[in-house]
Amino acid sequence: MRPRRSSRTPKQSPHVRRKTQTDLSAWRKGGRTDSEKSLQHHQSVNDQKYDSQEGSLEQALSYLEKVQDRVALKKNSVLQRHLDTVESTALKQGLPPEGFEILLNVALSGKFADAVNTRLLRSLIPASVIPENSVVSAVSWLCVGKCSGNIQLLFLKWLITVFDFIDRKEQLNALYGFFFSFLQDEKMCPYICHVLYLLTRKENVKPFRIRRLLDLQAKMGMQSHLQALLSLYKLFCPELVTITLPGKMKTYFKNSEGPWKAAITAVRSRNQGPSPLSQAVVLGTSQPQSRKRKWNAQLVIPASSRSTNNLEEIRGKSSVCLYNTNKSFPVEQLQTFPQLLQNIHRLEFPSQMGSVLTSPLLLHYMNCMKDESIYLRLYYWMGQMLQEECAWCVVDNPNEEEFKSFLQSIYKAECFLQEGFSACEEFLYKTLPLWDGFCCRSEVLSLVSWIPLSNFSDIKSYLYDPLAQLFFTSSIYFKCSVLESLKQLLQNWLNCNVIRVDSEFSSLNTTLSGLVNMVAELVHFVGWISTIGLRLEDNSTFLLHFILDFYGTVCDMYLKYNLPLLIMPPAGVFYPALLSMDSVNLNQLCHIMYRYRTNLVAAKENEQSKKNILQFKFSNQTYQEYNQYIIAMVGCLWTSSAFQKDIHPQGLCMDDKVLCKTGVKELKTSFNIVYHPAMMGYSIEFLKQLCPDDTTFNFKLIKGKKWDWYLEYLYSQGLKGLKVFIESSISRVSQASRSKAANVQT
Repeated sequence: MRPRRSSRTPKQSPHVRRKTQTDLSAWRKGGRTDSEKSLQHHQSVNDQKYDSQEGSLEQALSYLEKVQDRVALKKNSVLQRHLDTVESTALKQGLPPEGFEILLNVALSGKFADAVNTRLLRSLIPASVIPENSVVSAVSWLCVGKCSGNIQLLFLKWLITVFDFIDRKEQLNALYGFFFSFLQDEKMCPYICHVLYLLTRKENVKPFRIRRLLDLQAKMGMQSHLQALLSLYKLFCPELVTITLPGKMKTYFKNSEGPWKAAITAVRSRNQGPSPLSQAVVLGTSQPQSRKRKWNAQLVIPASSRSTNNLEEIRGKSSVCLYNTNKSFPVEQLQTFPQLLQNIHRLEFPSQMGSVLTSPLLLHYMNCMKDESIYLRLYYWMGQMLQEECAWCVVDNPNEEEFKSFLQSIYKAECFLQEGFSACEEFLYKTLPLWDGFCCRSEVLSLVSWIPLSNFSDIKSYLYDPLAQLFFTSSIYFKCSVLESLKQLLQNWLNCNVIRVDSEFSSLNTTLSGLVNMVAELVHFVGWISTIGLRLEDNSTFLLHFILDFYGTVCDMYLKYNLPLLIMPPAGVFYPALLSMDSVNLNQLCHIMYRYRTNLVAAKENEQSKKNILQFKFSNQTYQEYNQYIIAMVGCLWTSSAFQKDIHPQGLCMDDKVLCKTGVKELKTSFNIVYHPAMMGYSIEFLKQLCPDDTTFNFKLIKGKKWDWYLEYLYSQGLKGLKVFIESSISRVSQASRSKAANVQT
């Protein structure tokens, strides 16, 4: 069976026609072409089930292709039967690659009424890939004018939806000017812009096209689809697009996926084996785990028919042959890091921007080249996917696990790049107020840790307020997860933005000031929710550990991260840690206070020697608050005078009359390193070693020389934080340790 050719299309050679006929016949008979043999192996059960339908599909395609005159659907049972066959086959198993040219030519040739053409276009669901030739042939029908405007719009929507399933794009890109000429049609303009956005390469950006877009913008106003194309043009050729464009928008293009996306999802889910798409060359070491959803389909670069057929031949050639060509280098052939280095300026990125997320080599390229066009494409694609498939925004979404996998892929890519995606940031700001704190919890909190540092003024209302509401009303485990995520967020901000402080911010104090304000706001927020969280959870030791872990980063921001900022923990965190029943938390608090001291001393020395970092100074309130905490700690752990000498407004100082009413014996010493509830176990073990036969455990024996022995015993038990705190804050011990160190050196 030979397809009928019109005068507007170039004739194929007899060999090509025979091959097309053979491929289609093989598919109809239950066989597969070479590119689909693996699919047949995994779908043998389904193939047997649909054998009868495949025979009917052959008859339907043959009938539709041979129709010469305009045929009405009414009272035509034969046409109705063949349409039903095409629709049912497409919805159940998808259409073969060779069937698209026939159906597209029929739908766009105007031989049938719009109702029939609409049904045909809605049935174009790929089982594997879509041949580029069939799309090019279909596009040529647009200039004949035989199909209505509605059919043209529907075709463009279909083209946008299945763009990533087209096996090649070279000939399609050659029609760039043809597509561009349709911008004058107001109804088609948004969809034409979308197609052009997907096709645009640097060589497509021309001054006359920029002028045309600017004229359209002046005529139609600030339209998002025009701004999207102008933004892409400006990234490729900033010297040609000199106008100022608005910042990134949440949505450049309207959703044009129509009925095809759900149908493709259903076909992928029903065909339980990998399709030719999933047999593409994956840029990485492992195949993706899920192929059911569109976002997972786009995480793999589809091998074109050309690259699939020639892949073994290409691999057999020497690397010199690959590297010496002047043509663009297809990414599906990129297998090794040396290939990336040799072809880094000639890489042709896939239209499927999602495939970048799972390719370490392409992520390396993004890190090295900083190609803004890639980020813009990825921003658009990711924003669309996250917005449309959010598991907690879609009612009765059955694909939560696959959405989790998608979020995990984004997180891994962010970890690789060491920076967050702006599309993901906007998604979080938009959906966190709707989040229940349970759906995809680990993945969402991981993404929160990579929110980019910016001067976004509304971060409190979009991030902190939703998190606080969930924090106060959720379990202790959720509270700990939030604190861990915010700690990672702080570290990522410091690592990614403060390491380059000296070089980038030396003359930009306003930018540094904004950075300091953002970090300070985060630290104050964590201090606030931590104080309330400890009250809600009865000063939980488990929760306190995560809080102190956060302040373990805060206390070293000046020296370790070169940020001129130190913020003391609030009293609602400090005093529960000081009076904690757990020695681990007490030891951690001691180490944190030691690091605060080290940073503050360094800051003071820099101020006095006029070598202050970035010319920022700490306020006297910071030093004052530190001194108040130190007095309280030394009074508790060492001098047994916390109830008398603690001067903090929320501290432990109490009137003697109130203390007497408690009826507690040895009240003054109840929180030193011997009697402290967190240290009592160590005291008992020390007394057992000191007086094995004494079972009375007389803690008063630990004094004088035995006090020093007890300190050495505590140090030997791994309490390094307690050790450095005592040696740095207690003058007698500090002097003794220095003299001991001098004796060792001599």
